[in-house]
Amino acid sequence: MGEVWIDGKRVTTSKAYSVYDKYRQTVIGEAGEADAQMIRLAVDSAERAKRHPIPVHERAKILERTAALLQDQLDVLAHLISQEAGKPLKDARAELSRGQQTLHYAALAAETLHGEEVPVRGNPGSEKRLAFTLRKPYGTVLAITPFNFPLNLVLHKVAPAIAAGNAVILKPAPQTPLIAMKLAEIMADAGLPNGWLSVLTGSGPDLGQELVSHPGVQLISFTGSQKVGQEIRAQARLKPVLLELGNNSANIVHGDADLDLAAGILAARAFGYAGQVCIAVQRIYVQRKIFDAFQDRLIRASRALVVGDPEDPQTDVGPMISLEAATRAWSWYSDALDQGAKAVLPAEKNGTFMTPALLVNVEPSMQVMAEEAFAPLAGLVPYDDIDQAIKWANDSRYGLQAGVFTTSLPVAMNCAERLEVGGVIINDSSSYRADNMPYGGIKDSGLGREGPEYAVLEMTYPRVVVLNL
Repeated sequence: MGEVWIDGKRVTTSKAYSVYDKYRQTVIGEAGEADAQMIRLAVDSAERAKRHPIPVHERAKILERTAALLQDQLDVLAHLISQEAGKPLKDARAELSRGQQTLHYAALAAETLHGEEVPVRGNPGSEKRLAFTLRKPYGTVLAITPFNFPLNLVLHKVAPAIAAGNAVILKPAPQTPLIAMKLAEIMADAGLPNGWLSVLTGSGPDLGQELVSHPGVQLISFTGSQKVGQEIRAQARLKPVLLELGNNSANIVHGDADLDLAAGILAARAFGYAGQVCIAVQRIYVQRKIFDAFQDRLIRASRALVVGDPEDPQTDVGPMISLEAATRAWSWYSDALDQGAKAVLPAEKNGTFMTPALLVNVEPSMQVMAEEAFAPLAGLVPYDDIDQAIKWANDSRYGLQAGVFTTSLPVAMNCAERLEVGGVIINDSSSYRADNMPYGGIKDSGLGREGPEYAVLEMTYPRVVVLNL
């Protein structure tokens, strides 16, 4: 039998599915298959909870206590993430540390959330009126999260939602439900009252579809594929929807860059965690005069990455999340070679493992360049001047983040002004993210911004109050 989390406790379900260690392919747990009754119970518990709002100072304390409890259990939780997500242990530990930062920032956002005065007195007849806004929670937030950051991306939705005064129904990725259930227990231990967080798990798409259209959900926050994001937006009708939908991240290495710095960072961020990060390095544009020198450095840095058991502290590249994901990535790689690309760092595949692949002679129309690979695949392209690099980087339906390596301030600012993305990272890769910065994209990369301070604003609405004095 499996379990879900509703009204502050584990609830047994009639159906369940197995959760696997992604490296050893052994069963490490069972997750419940939530049904219509479970959805009703979760919605009802959220409605009951909202009748007794949590004071702002108590919300902040709960979030801070959750961070402390994560620290107390860091090693156990890191191994759980490593097992169910196939994430290298050092990355799992880093995710836990980042999760604590997300909670700290959410607590601060709760304490500092405020409205503002509206200057209505400039309107004739309003000379004696005072207007101001209050920030009010939407009600119940549906959080749908991916497998690749099964704790921190959950916290980027749950923590600001709670900070803003919303209840949350969390649907974690089917591949990584165990850490989400553990988080619910930890937040209850930290003092979160019953009903404010439910975790509904399921192995198929039906659960998410039912939740998205449910009238008991007032706002939806989703991280995942562009295709599913579009479907959610269509099903949600007039509900506010926050979408983070990925990228095929462009990174520019200009002729004056520190080549050793750029090669080390780009290798790690293209291939670490098997490239299964939405801002992973994928398209690398290198000024022609340094192309050969940079390519040599990048190949060396990539070959130095350790591929293997994710629970080995030395591992950089673990398995992909599933055999299907690895097979799809290998197909993209093979198709690129068939279309004329050349592998200067050839890949190998063994089950769910795919070693890093670096391609040259790639064309914009190839899937490895046009779509989000979510795999250890990267393409290397020479350019002549920065205008050409910016044009090619912008030639994408995605627009999440981009990286630029240069020692020239004019070049850096030119890129900052003209790259069509939500974030431009100078002298680091597209993969850089601090948990308090506004994070999100444009074009097919989504709508809205994460980062607790910004997410709290997205998850509240301004209510105007007018006093006739």
